[in-house]
Amino acid sequence: MSDRATAQSPPALTRWEQRAEGPLFVASLLFLLGYATRVLAPHHAEPWRGLSLVLVGVTWLLFVIDYAIRIRLSGLGHRFVRVHWLDTLVLILPLLRPLRVVKVYTAVQKRRDKPRLSLYARVMSYAGMTSLLLGFSAALAIYHLEHNAPGASIRTFGDAVWWACATLTTVGYGDVVPVTPVGRIVAAGLMACGLALLGAVTGSFSSWLIQTFRREDEKVPPAGG
Repeated sequence: MSDRATAQSPPALTRWEQRAEGPLFVASLLFLLGYATRVLAPHHAEPWRGLSLVLVGVTWLLFVIDYAIRIRLSGLGHRFVRVHWLDTLVLILPLLRPLRVVKVYTAVQKRRDKPRLSLYARVMSYAGMTSLLLGFSAALAIYHLEHNAPGASIRTFGDAVWWACATLTTVGYGDVVPVTPVGRIVAAGLMACGLALLGAVTGSFSSWLIQTFRREDEKVPPAGG
């Protein structure tokens, strides 16, 4: 039911999403910049820490306004929360905004009659950029949670970046691991995201190859014809 509701989005909602996608992406980068400054800047680095907090608050307010407009234009009311669960999750945890690549991947999968490389390349490039942004976000979050924890092996931001790379690629060397409960939840989420992003890239490339070969086979006249 949710897929059908999503496919039948009102034209006004579709137009809003198309117009807001670019500005919201910029807002996501600004949110990440503000959060990074807040986490990495020394406690005495004022006014930068204060300004970063303002930047985080303002950009998150933009996400709230966008979410409210989507609810109004969708005509779904409270069902919007369930039907558009990814938008709801991203509003609660703005660091997960890169996961909106799932929407792009879904849109490409629906265009089975047009297996153009540009469409699938968009998914693969977006997934690569998403991996970088999500990995950086996870490194910031895990460093924030872990570096002062008793018995922590993640003491520097460099440790956090190394951990994020190993986790996102599902390699998991185990040389640095989170020890706090929330840190382990972040790790589990990053593992799942790594699998999803890898699936989006490999799935897009495989679909494009299969559909291209199928079209080539249809062009070849039958033997003896």
